[in-house]
Amino acid sequence: MTISFDPRAKADAMYKGAFQPMLIGGDWVPASSGQVMEAINPANGKLLAQLPRGQAEDVDAAVDAARKALEGPWSRFKPYERQALLLRIADLVEQNWETLCVSDTLDMGLPISRTLANKRRVVGMLRFYAGMATALHGEMIENSVPGEVVSFTRKEPIGVVGAIIPWNAPTASSIWKIAPAIATGCTIVLKPSEEASLTPLMIGKLMQEAGLPDGVINIVTGTGAEAGARLSEHPGVDKIVFTGSTATGQAIARASVGNLKRVSLELGGKSPVIICADADLDRAVPVAAMAVYAHSGQICIAGSRLFVARHIHEEFVERLAQYARNLRIGDGIDPEIDLGPLINRRQAGKVEKFIVSAHDEGARLITGGMRLTDNGLDSGNFIAPTVFGDVRDDMTIAREEIFGPVISAMPFDTIEEAVQRANNTPYGLAAGVFTRDLGMAHKLTSRLRAGSVWVNMYHAIDPAVPFGGMKMSGYGREGGREHLDEYLETKAVWIQTD
Repeated sequence: MTISFDPRAKADAMYKGAFQPMLIGGDWVPASSGQVMEAINPANGKLLAQLPRGQAEDVDAAVDAARKALEGPWSRFKPYERQALLLRIADLVEQNWETLCVSDTLDMGLPISRTLANKRRVVGMLRFYAGMATALHGEMIENSVPGEVVSFTRKEPIGVVGAIIPWNAPTASSIWKIAPAIATGCTIVLKPSEEASLTPLMIGKLMQEAGLPDGVINIVTGTGAEAGARLSEHPGVDKIVFTGSTATGQAIARASVGNLKRVSLELGGKSPVIICADADLDRAVPVAAMAVYAHSGQICIAGSRLFVARHIHEEFVERLAQYARNLRIGDGIDPEIDLGPLINRRQAGKVEKFIVSAHDEGARLITGGMRLTDNGLDSGNFIAPTVFGDVRDDMTIAREEIFGPVISAMPFDTIEEAVQRANNTPYGLAAGVFTRDLGMAHKLTSRLRAGSVWVNMYHAIDPAVPFGGMKMSGYGREGGREHLDEYLETKAVWIQTD
């Protein structure tokens, strides 16, 4: 990718440790308690900014503001007006894309080349939901009730939405929650991850600039244990949408029962990638590698369980390891970097423990497997892209979500065996298949228990295509018409006409 600006110069001019207030009811405010959190650059450990540490009373204020907006002028916005608003937001996001991407890279480490490359998807989401805003409708239904009785359905906004997003994709995750809420006429309280809140706040400013009425979007920064927990249980919230870990998703589902709010959960995964004997290795090797390494393994759909047909296994794994060794690792603000840091030292420590467990349980380290401290990386959270061979299905690294740059390579003898082992997990978020046989591709996509299955590719996500998980990877879908339905109630109307 050719970059036409200087990312580092833009980064140096951004934030500078200053306090960044949160958005409630159209006002930019500190936490009512006065408490703050620090935003730290994971590439060098330096302070980026200070943020409000919002707590229960701040969430309460944001929910009240969202409710007032829902019942106020926002309720009278026509579909055309909501569409026009989303299109203005899309234009502003596109105009400010470089700034948003530099903010993301600073805050959570994803290389600038990759954040910039996400433009079509993110701006496309806004324009997709803008189109859907004018396509929502109920149905006229022929009923069998005696007399002249008309029956039909109305689609109405579910109400106040509480959205809790992860740190690994702040821009995309924010838009994926906010845009359908605007399209359907809902209002929203967004709680970004405490690890990456800066870009969501920037997006809030752009939405105000676009003319979004006060209170339609509210952004409360704070911890999951404080602000997130209050939002999940809040009786004034009609729906919770969450992306993050399975354990946190379970806690949110339990907290939601107080008022039986609607819940959508996109949770963790331990996704399999199956390399069939006839696979095009020149294509499969880099795609299978980046299925994990794209964000240093910090993606819910990471294809970290690699099943390779036995007679090509050794060649494939060696080529995979060589690809990993050639990846450039460092501060993601450098356009030449392929892999950035892990989000914090705590996560890096967890990944190191997984690597130790792999050694202890008998896996064979092929490449990587260590913290990187040379060439100025000692102040960041860098772990080398890692490949383990001789991995068994019962090993810790083959069962648990690592959220780090670690691939577990395992041979298989038959397709039936590969499918059984691939499905032998409590998760069901994603899967990948590499084969030149179209019949085999259809066979595997129908048998793999995953919400998304990619063939001869990975990571493809489009606003028009539903995305979500099965089993312990959650429920509900984002993308497509199904996504809008998650934000709508269906009301039946009966009219006696005689």
